[in-house]
Amino acid sequence: MTRWPGSYESYWMETAEGPRHPGLTGDLEVDVAVVGGGVAGICTAWELARAGRSVALLEADRIAAGVTGYTTAKLSSQHGLVYAQLRESFGAEGARRYARSQQEAVEYVERVAAELGIDCDLERLPGYAYVESAEAVDRLRAEADAAREAGLPASFVTDTGLPYPVAGAVRFEEQAQFHPRKYLLALVADLVGQGGKVYERTRIVSLHEGEPCRLTTEGGAEVVARDVVVATHYPVFDRALMFSRLEPHRELVVAATIPVDRDPGGMYVTPEQNTRSVRTAPYGEDQRLLIVTGEKFKPGTGEVSERHERLAAWTEERFPFASRITHRWAAQDNSTTDQVPYVGRFHPGARHVYVATGFGGWGMSNGVMSGRLLTAHITGEELPWASLYDPRRLHPREAPSLLKAQGSVLKHFVGDRLRASHVDSVEEIAPGSGAVVRIGGRRCAVYRDESGAAHAVSARCTHLGCLVHFNDAERAWECPCHGSRFDTDGTVIQGPAVRPLEPRVLPGGTGASD
Repeated sequence: MTRWPGSYESYWMETAEGPRHPGLTGDLEVDVAVVGGGVAGICTAWELARAGRSVALLEADRIAAGVTGYTTAKLSSQHGLVYAQLRESFGAEGARRYARSQQEAVEYVERVAAELGIDCDLERLPGYAYVESAEAVDRLRAEADAAREAGLPASFVTDTGLPYPVAGAVRFEEQAQFHPRKYLLALVADLVGQGGKVYERTRIVSLHEGEPCRLTTEGGAEVVARDVVVATHYPVFDRALMFSRLEPHRELVVAATIPVDRDPGGMYVTPEQNTRSVRTAPYGEDQRLLIVTGEKFKPGTGEVSERHERLAAWTEERFPFASRITHRWAAQDNSTTDQVPYVGRFHPGARHVYVATGFGGWGMSNGVMSGRLLTAHITGEELPWASLYDPRRLHPREAPSLLKAQGSVLKHFVGDRLRASHVDSVEEIAPGSGAVVRIGGRRCAVYRDESGAAHAVSARCTHLGCLVHFNDAERAWECPCHGSRFDTDGTVIQGPAVRPLEPRVLPGGTGASD
């Protein structure tokens, strides 16, 4: 196997370009403004348009090009080993509602794809959650029992189709995998055909809740809407302090070609070895693309290039017939402290503002489910699982996870201020690298490009002031507290931050705009 491919790009982004949409330049009034053009935002906007609402979909960058464009795109009700935990935390009925909402999302995508004639490489196949350690088998048996009790087609098996032995697995029948951008871009086209408005490069910077609600763009345009949906992955305008109940994490992906007759024939995930997830996708006549995900870590906390090397080595060892790596990328998501997403009214006082977040790495089924659930909220319908996902809940079982999450944030917020800078001087930073340096009493995030020019910005995240760290593989600044990400010039890549890192001038007059 040869490492590495020339581009750091996802297969989904490379193979589904999609049309460009204009930025919003003037004021606008609609029934519903949906902020965020990923799977949750697109599905919500599309559902609302079908329900007869006038809708504007507002995306700060490109449609389906953020987290959604870098997913592994499993469409499944099997979310690792979750059902035994759900039964314990929310009771048997809560587990059943979760299972039903997720499995219905799988079936729903298949129906919509057929109805609209969307060719999105949708394939129905079994999903497996497996372990290689015999000590963990009892946990899998318990998970299979809990999933069956929740109404899912689950069983405990030892044969998975993988080219290496496992101690046991939970098999779910009738799961699916697809090309997310092909599906979602088709929904966007249908949304526009129904009169919906879609705007790219339109960052929303303020929200006034009222009747109606008012949003302001970075360019000064105003959007007036009766209802607002915040589907920005990590919610901006966090009036509910959700950052205290969300834990960001990133995972790395490598993709390699395999012969079509060596496809294992399923989707796979294991909690062992810092998680490993496996699926395939169509790739020409005689090949499949093997997509392997793993190396879960918190943004701003690890040597990302080394993690990618470990993931590639694992792929090479377990799939020795893989010929070459064609793509590599990374994905980010947030998990709630009780492992159930927040989908519904944004905060206790919210009447017309809704949110969808905390998908825990299972954004495809959760995004589809969110579109249906938020549309039901806005149109006055009721779905049986609405209370399960209510963002205003606070379950007693959250307490240990909540304390752990906040302890990690406090560690970085305080500890990073007490530690020395990453390097002593700008001269120590090699081309293609970045580090935090104390200059004139202030910590600066300094990146040196391949030509040798240094670019400096403030090292303080504009969300809540934690210090950013450099991601050496993606060449980005990341906040380890709540997951905000910035380009080397300070531009926001990913929230919850909505403002860029401030430029800094280095001794000699160099700065972010070199």
